[in-house]
Amino acid sequence: MFEGILNPVFNPLLALPIQWVVLIMAFIITLIITLIYRFTTNQSLMKQLKGEMKELQTEMKELKSEPKKMMEVQKKAMQTNMKYMSHSMRSTLFTFIPIILIFGWMTGHLAYNPILPGQDFTTTVSLYDGINGNAYIIVPEGIKLVSEINRTIDNTQLKWVLNGKEGSYILEYNIAGNTYTKDITITKEQNYAAPIKPVKDKIVKQINIDNQKMIVFNLLGWKLGWLGSYIILSIIFSMTLRKLFKVY
Repeated sequence: MFEGILNPVFNPLLALPIQWVVLIMAFIITLIITLIYRFTTNQSLMKQLKGEMKELQTEMKELKSEPKKMMEVQKKAMQTNMKYMSHSMRSTLFTFIPIILIFGWMTGHLAYNPILPGQDFTTTVSLYDGINGNAYIIVPEGIKLVSEINRTIDNTQLKWVLNGKEGSYILEYNIAGNTYTKDITITKEQNYAAPIKPVKDKIVKQINIDNQKMIVFNLLGWKLGWLGSYIILSIIFSMTLRKLFKVY
């Protein structure tokens, strides 16, 4: 339902390099949060409370040699901070659901690399201990099985290597006489079916399509996915936008 609303809005961004997509999304989300916070809180009061907290923090530093007085000031600081947090909670209620929905879109489009047409990929079935018997996979037209079709179940992981043409498919697995399915998308676009399908039926734990995780930024060997990149960018944007809009 919500994908039908968000996809037409955000999917055009996927034509851009992934770094630009995350940067733009981080800016949009931070801007929305900042503006909602700005107009749903009493900024005069927030400024006053923030000023009080700074004064109390300075006073605590000066009272390090007087523990009892410092504890009293610390108590006042905590009370002031609680007032600040309670007043800011209203904006959180306004932004919570929209941001969760946008995060869901980002997880569904930016967390993994797509499986490309003609690219070998693996599918893994994770089993519980003690499962015996045989297993095989049935692939639809358009998908080619690169590895052996049949498996003897002798460990907790079964893997098959596949290759396919562009399209959306459903793979069928027979594990110890039980049938399971998993959808898959093969495309040149930044799109993929959810790589992990939990099962948990006392035989199979989950079925994976082993998409590689998306690396958005590689900072001197520190490889960041969309979430880590978003957090860093949102902190930078938040500091800038709060100063620009004079948000306290």
